[in-house]
Amino acid sequence: MIVYTFQLGPMEANCYLLECEKTLSAIVIDPGDEADVILDIISDRKLKLEFIINTHGHIDHISANNDLKKKTSAKLCIHRLDADIIVDPQKNLSSFIGKPISSLPPDRILEDGDIIESGTIKLKVIHTPGHSPGSISLLADDAIFTGDLLFAGGIGRYDFPGSSYEQIMDSLKKITELDDNLIVYPGHGFNTTIGEEKESNPFLEF
Repeated sequence: MIVYTFQLGPMEANCYLLECEKTLSAIVIDPGDEADVILDIISDRKLKLEFIINTHGHIDHISANNDLKKKTSAKLCIHRLDADIIVDPQKNLSSFIGKPISSLPPDRILEDGDIIESGTIKLKVIHTPGHSPGSISLLADDAIFTGDLLFAGGIGRYDFPGSSYEQIMDSLKKITELDDNLIVYPGHGFNTTIGEEKESNPFLEF
């Protein structure tokens, strides 16, 4: 699996394009803006985009959903508890920054434990609420995509409507029980590992 990382949009959210080298199928995680940037790589690499996955429903992680859906045959996926957020400008917070958007509805509703496969890429859905009710992390063989749950040196906000400090702390405990060597691909900022965060992240001092 090849992982391409883009920092897109005014909030510089991380978007990840996962490529299966064997089949040239692909998955996009959190296309927050600038669909053309993502589409250019897909075209250059001659990839077939099969899935668009939102780790949660906030504007900086969903803004390019519609453009990607219209220009590919990819299926849009999100957890059941955030499915209503992406279609509602109030709930996805886009109205509050003066850029109201409504994503197309999901093609696939995700639940904890679901597996998403594209070529040789296999992602396990882990429900990690707290930043939003339907926030998820996506576990691969040697990596985890944490959305706005866990960052290098920090964690996601828990003061938004539908957020919960108690839930985000419970979700962090769940994630830190995984392999310390897992590479963490966060929703914002730099990559890290589970082990590094357990040693240095002040929010993980359980």
